[in-house]
Amino acid sequence: MSLLDVSIVSVALPSIQRGLGTDPAGVQWVVSGYALAFGLALVPAGRLGDALGRRRMFLGALAAFVLFSGLAGAAPTTELLIVARLLQGLAAGALAPQNSALIQQLFRGAERGRAFGFFGATVGISTAVGPVVGGVILALAGEAEGWRWIFFVNLPIGVVALVLAARLIPRTDPGPREHIDLVGVALLGGGVLALMLPLVEAESGGLQRLWWLFPLGAALVTGFVLWERRVLRHGREPLLNLRLLTDTPGYATGATLGTVYFVGFSGIWLVLAVFFQSGLGYTPLQSGLAVTPFALGSAVSAVIGGRLVARLGRLLTVIGLSLVVTGLGATALVLLLVDPSVAGIAVSAPLLLAGVGGGWVISPNTTMTLRSVPVTMAGSAGGALQTGQRIGSALGTAGLAGLFYAVLAGSGQDQQAAVAAAIATAAAAVAAALAVAVVEWRRDRRSADGVGGPDPGAPDHVIAAHHH
Repeated sequence: MSLLDVSIVSVALPSIQRGLGTDPAGVQWVVSGYALAFGLALVPAGRLGDALGRRRMFLGALAAFVLFSGLAGAAPTTELLIVARLLQGLAAGALAPQNSALIQQLFRGAERGRAFGFFGATVGISTAVGPVVGGVILALAGEAEGWRWIFFVNLPIGVVALVLAARLIPRTDPGPREHIDLVGVALLGGGVLALMLPLVEAESGGLQRLWWLFPLGAALVTGFVLWERRVLRHGREPLLNLRLLTDTPGYATGATLGTVYFVGFSGIWLVLAVFFQSGLGYTPLQSGLAVTPFALGSAVSAVIGGRLVARLGRLLTVIGLSLVVTGLGATALVLLLVDPSVAGIAVSAPLLLAGVGGGWVISPNTTMTLRSVPVTMAGSAGGALQTGQRIGSALGTAGLAGLFYAVLAGSGQDQQAAVAAAIATAAAAVAAALAVAVVEWRRDRRSADGVGGPDPGAPDHVIAAHHH
């Protein structure tokens, strides 16, 4: 639900604009505000889950998400809708890191890989099928008030999820109440806000207007790093333990890989939706169905990947990223060369190939990145990993859409050249993630050959003993 709500609303923006009588800039904040609040909440909420108990945080955040979904659906004005979306984004960001942390806490060995396989399948499907689900809801509920049902649909699903979570998630003792690093929260929150705001505002000229926030964001993140070191030196618990990046095998490269991959992976959906709907006159539902092969390929391969990751390790992400690069490169060529009247059908095979590869990227990367993280840090580690993905996602969506419109303007409104350039750039971003994966895979092989490295599916204490 929380990830669907990033992409599902994009389809409904014209309907919201007509229903509430607002301008495009105002309605853009319905999408941007949610993405921004989501990214801001991840690391602090992960740390709170580590300190106060993940089950408690999960249930509280899920209840808040359902409540704010209802408020968004009932909003009588654009302003109230934006406020409800900001609150809904904070709740979603508080919910997300508890997932990966609970998997870390409750599963071991190959079982953990399978659990992350289902987790990755959910991430891949919900990101990719948002446009289809949005199109179906609008088709059933009608254009005028259909957008409200995009939010109301979360109520019955959320209530069922709450009942199941209360029954099925085991109670675990979080241990003694720990110090929460509020200065760290403020510095990291300010840094993420400064880096993401120009990106999420890109469509309304945010990059030109707010460029000065990038150096400010860099300064705040640097201040955050220095502060966290000071907190560690004083023997207190930091918001994000920087030893994760320096001492935890595979964490820094896995986080980098995830961020770079999401630049390409997240950016293509908006570009394809604009091309199919504005360029070719597809309905929202037809546009969504055209990209469904990616979601289907991703869903099936992620579940299979969860079983393979213990055996293949980082090699699985290398294979997956190679398939995504090939699939997106072929998609760009097809969109450039085929007759526009058959474009929707022509891209199904290359998008299916990219989707199969995509299923072997997100969940195996999460498994491999978090495998050596101590369970006490699982929430903040998972939160930091997903924050990188959110920033990559904002960067990809803003950058690829900007490139699409720039090529469109420079080529005399050649839609095919514009979409091909944007998808080819996404493939280049995924190729950069592939380079990171190859370096990490070779390092893993060297350490395994040299000292009999641990099996990535081994229990925590075996891996910890090996690295110790």
